[in-house]
Amino acid sequence: MRHLANMPTAPASGPTPQRSDWATLQRLFPYLWAYKWRVLIALSMMVGAKLANVGVPVLLKELIDTMAAGLGVAPNAAAAGTLTGTQATVLAASVPVALLLAYGALRLSATLCTELRELVFAKATEGASRTISLQVFRHLHNLSLRFHLERQTGGMTRDIERGTRAVNSLISYSLYSIIPTLIEVALVLTLLAVKFDVWFAWITITALVLYVTFTVTVTEWRTRFRRTMNELDSAAHSRAIDSLLNYETVKYFGNETFEARRYDENLEKYRLAAIKSQTTLSMLNAGQQLIIAVALVAMLWRATQGVIDGRMTLGDLVMINAFMIQLYIPLGFLGVIYREIKQSLTDLDKMFALLEKEREVADAPGAQPLVIDDAHEGAQVRFENVSFAYDPKRPILEGVSFVIPAGKTVAVVGASGAGKSTLARLLFRFYDVSNPNEGGRITIGGQNIREVTQASVRQAIGIVPQDTVLFNDTVAYNIAYGRPGSSQQEVEAAAKAAHIHDFIVSTPKGYDTMVGERGLKLSGGEKQRVAIARTLLKNPPVLIFDEATSALDSANERAIQAELQSVSQNKTTLVIAHRLSTVVDAHEILVMQGGRIVERGTHNDLLAQSGVYAHMWSLQQSSEG
Repeated sequence: MRHLANMPTAPASGPTPQRSDWATLQRLFPYLWAYKWRVLIALSMMVGAKLANVGVPVLLKELIDTMAAGLGVAPNAAAAGTLTGTQATVLAASVPVALLLAYGALRLSATLCTELRELVFAKATEGASRTISLQVFRHLHNLSLRFHLERQTGGMTRDIERGTRAVNSLISYSLYSIIPTLIEVALVLTLLAVKFDVWFAWITITALVLYVTFTVTVTEWRTRFRRTMNELDSAAHSRAIDSLLNYETVKYFGNETFEARRYDENLEKYRLAAIKSQTTLSMLNAGQQLIIAVALVAMLWRATQGVIDGRMTLGDLVMINAFMIQLYIPLGFLGVIYREIKQSLTDLDKMFALLEKEREVADAPGAQPLVIDDAHEGAQVRFENVSFAYDPKRPILEGVSFVIPAGKTVAVVGASGAGKSTLARLLFRFYDVSNPNEGGRITIGGQNIREVTQASVRQAIGIVPQDTVLFNDTVAYNIAYGRPGSSQQEVEAAAKAAHIHDFIVSTPKGYDTMVGERGLKLSGGEKQRVAIARTLLKNPPVLIFDEATSALDSANERAIQAELQSVSQNKTTLVIAHRLSTVVDAHEILVMQGGRIVERGTHNDLLAQSGVYAHMWSLQQSSEG
């Protein structure tokens, strides 16, 4: 008895909901809270940095007032004669030095706390980003074939790239900019209201409210231009990727200029959107600076008047000015920060939306791995009343039933569009049958493939597809992909069985030869033989040959056909073929037409019936002759 390994899969999710910014933050929070101690330490460091930052202007005020008193600019204890001349001299010489040292220490403390905060929190940021990216990657592999046939690879990869970057941006702008600024504003307002009259606090509050309201309003208005820019950027990227992936087709038809023109149309739309975005950004910046300038003038005018009236010292004036500068410098970037936070939330939400894409094909609750029991049915494959349609209005299969006995070979032939390749997709469970409530089901070893794990089903099946796509890696890597971890000797043995070993060793780099993107550096026949070697290395109990020799010349086809027949001995094999000469030795041949099996039997039986198969055979024999 052979137990086929089960791989964990993510649970199926429902349709993607419309999510608010706050909901997106809530979705992100658990990833960060996994590093809760680092989060708490980072927040402590942030508060410490802001306390030190607020202490700098206070010390600067004391330094100026002490120096002014020492020079006789303002009355203090030394000038009033309460200290002796020697004491005043010592005080004038020592106190500024102590204040200077304290001033420098606070400056250094603010910087150290900031750097320590970023250092401590870096692991949380990068860890959350890594976890989310990995989950999205796993989930995309778990989505159905329908999703991947409908997706735009360029736009989707750009969404993932932006979403990953958004985690870092969101944390950087919120934790390192917005929250520290709010803490500093609260500290400064408290200090101004307690130490001076309440008007200083009211001027600051009014300016902040006007500033934030103006920034948020204009930025919200600008968001549509930014969103348009991103959409056009993704469209241009998708178009460029699609064109480059189809490089040969572009060359075949001489459409380089046409492709460049299509790409340039997207770039021109992007340029116009970018100009609008920059124009509105300039308006935002000008308005922000106007509010800041008016607030600074009002604060300094009141502080200056207080100095003249004797209610405040020169140090107070300098401290208030320093406070305003410290507050308004980060606020000067509020528009950019708010826009980037909004954009990061949008980008992150898009990545979460990918993570929540509904899985059309999901494992049943409590599904167990497929078990191939040689003492029972072995790897027998059975299609029972199977119907299927990619689109409900266009049925592909209608009530198809047949059995592939364990260790036997069944071939399926028919015209293009008859539903032959759909059988392989259903067997791999890329899709589920459309009529499970009417008895439609597929079993392997007597087990309904809907009731066992998908991973174990696919582990039990090996396929040589008609259209072979290879990874942009070495020949050895692509062959070993059939069973990761295989030794070089096993890889070479599979290559020899597929009659490609001699070709590989004849190349300058041998098995280290790079095959190019999608294997374009190899010919169609070479790619096909790599695919055959990969499947031979996997050595599964069930085999599918979907036009496995279609890209080979006659000599190689005969050689590999003999090898495939040898390999398929004692394996349950489904052969999907167009060339009837490749299936004459099958134990049973199924003739499909319009999604139904119209004839079945051995090669000789079907010829004797003088039906569809006999007609196809006659046409192929005459064309080959």
